[in-house]
Amino acid sequence: MKRLFSAFCVASAILMTTPSALAAEPAAVYTQHCASCHGADRLGGTGPALLPENLERLRKPEALKVIANSRAASQMPAFGDKLSAADIQVVADFIYTRPASVPAWGLNEIRATRIEHYKAGSLPDKPAFKADLLNLFVVVETGDHHATLLDGDTFEPIHRFQTRFALHGGPKFSPDGRYVYFASRDGWISRFDIWNLKTTHEIRAGINTRNLAVSGDGRYVIVGNYLPHTLLILNATDLSPLKLIEARDDNGKSSRVSAVYDAAPRKSFIAALKDIKEVWEIPYTDDHEPIYPGLVHDFRLAESLADKQLFPIRSIPLENYLDDFYFDQSYTHLMGASREGGKGQVINLDARRKIADLDLPGMPHLGSGITWTYQGRPVMATPNLKSGVISIIDMKTWQVIKRIDTLGPGFFMRSHENTPYAWTDNFMSPAKDTLTIIDKRSLEIVRNLTPEPGKTAAHVEFTRDGRYVLVSIWEMDGALIVYDAATFKEVKRIPMSRPSGKYNVYNKTTRSAGTSH
Repeated sequence: MKRLFSAFCVASAILMTTPSALAAEPAAVYTQHCASCHGADRLGGTGPALLPENLERLRKPEALKVIANSRAASQMPAFGDKLSAADIQVVADFIYTRPASVPAWGLNEIRATRIEHYKAGSLPDKPAFKADLLNLFVVVETGDHHATLLDGDTFEPIHRFQTRFALHGGPKFSPDGRYVYFASRDGWISRFDIWNLKTTHEIRAGINTRNLAVSGDGRYVIVGNYLPHTLLILNATDLSPLKLIEARDDNGKSSRVSAVYDAAPRKSFIAALKDIKEVWEIPYTDDHEPIYPGLVHDFRLAESLADKQLFPIRSIPLENYLDDFYFDQSYTHLMGASREGGKGQVINLDARRKIADLDLPGMPHLGSGITWTYQGRPVMATPNLKSGVISIIDMKTWQVIKRIDTLGPGFFMRSHENTPYAWTDNFMSPAKDTLTIIDKRSLEIVRNLTPEPGKTAAHVEFTRDGRYVLVSIWEMDGALIVYDAATFKEVKRIPMSRPSGKYNVYNKTTRSAGTSH
């Protein structure tokens, strides 16, 4: 589940701080009010790291505006009516000042954190419970840092277990659905054996981590980090490190990793770099020639032959940064956009170049896009983090064929192959308690549904067969609400602690067109 934090959000406790209090030593103010969110050393926690290199794409004058007025698509409050201009300047100056030291986080430090709770292969190859193993849901409850394994047929919890603090991004499954991998904001990667209901291995891959992906063959896990600026490839069986890749261009410029995903049909990982105008393709097969005939010479050479043959990097230059992206169903094309919004780009991964622009307003959330067939043509729909609009894109012409006005900016959009409806939230607006349901055949809104007035409703997911829809009430005293996908009638309500996201094994492992991958 993706929970957005601004790059300069300060802890909510500052809301109660008077302007005179901020006249104290900046480091003391940070320790008192911000460290619980962003880490004692500004290295990240539930919120991102607050270091000059992380704020590079935002000029300080703009940062002052953000601190005063908040920022679209974030949970940061506005402080303009609570802090004086001088106080805001003090905070901005502090986060743009490099700390005296930033700890090294190389392979030696990473290996030292690895925990083996159970040796690989030591647990039974038989489930400890009876259920349709492909119709299970993993529900992330961020309210008290737990996850629940839910039976998608009976909607009864099977097992609830503790996770690392502040999971970030959706968990990813092994191809057979037996294992699920979690990433926390502070870099911990956990491997959970669903069949045996046990966490088997853990390792700290970074200091401030963005997300992870699992290879289509189930052999590897890749982790993208904000801090340090690295990609880490792990053995999926025991989370032992295989290769640490610095996110740098040919001129030595370093970058945070904004996203990394598996492109299973291509047998490669795709990584977007937040501070470099490049996207990387990293094959994970041992034989690269059949995948990219004639292009092996384009791989960025490593220091040794062994390194060159293991996870080589194929760099594709871009005209703009990519903060977020989405694949078409063939995984030939990548649709991407930067946080600044206004225009997206379509990259042909085979041709290694941009082939089209996307006319997208505001700040499209392409990573939450879905696809279906409309009037015989493939289309993609994306919500928007800044504007109350759903953009429908023809994936043959790359033209926006319709914009559907909603009640406000939204975060998640979901559907299923067996339903004519797409569901989206209005997460970033006053109407955050209401879901909007769109008919995929007419591209018209058919219903605005309010599960619980005044409480945030978000992150829809379907059962394996598409008959039922699960909706999160995103509150500490929240719930999962199960709806009939055809009638929109409530079927069941399951109390949970801020269930930020729920993930169906079948839909994820089969790369359903109705969910993000």
